[in-house]
Amino acid sequence: MNESERMFELADRLKELRDTKKELEQKLKAVNAEIEEVDFNLANAMLESETQNFTRSGVMFCLTNTTRASVATERKEELFEALRAEGYGGLIYETVNANSLSAFVKEQMSENNDQLPEWLNGLVNVFEKTTVGVRKAAKR
Repeated sequence: MNESERMFELADRLKELRDTKKELEQKLKAVNAEIEEVDFNLANAMLESETQNFTRSGVMFCLTNTTRASVATERKEELFEALRAEGYGGLIYETVNANSLSAFVKEQMSENNDQLPEWLNGLVNVFEKTTVGVRKAAKR
């Protein structure tokens, strides 16, 4: 097999794998939505029949209650201040989105002769990753 044949074979395989991944992600999304719906309906049926738990096909199904909380988006900073004031600051985790950080660092480097600005030196790891972009070709 010559290099061109090998390259085309790898390209076909990459496209096939990416298509499969996309299909699986769509299936997973649909399955997760169905799980949510069936779980909700089963919990309601169990509540209506006052059934706390039951066993079927060797699996025990039981009602559980969980308390969930989320930050009121517009009051996030107030919550953080209150948590810190009450001694619960350890619950707060600051994060930086990896894609946003990469874009920011790329921008900073382009404004600094393709060099990492001194103030970022040692604070971020920068590396190049070569990948193959795949998109539909224009029809002729």
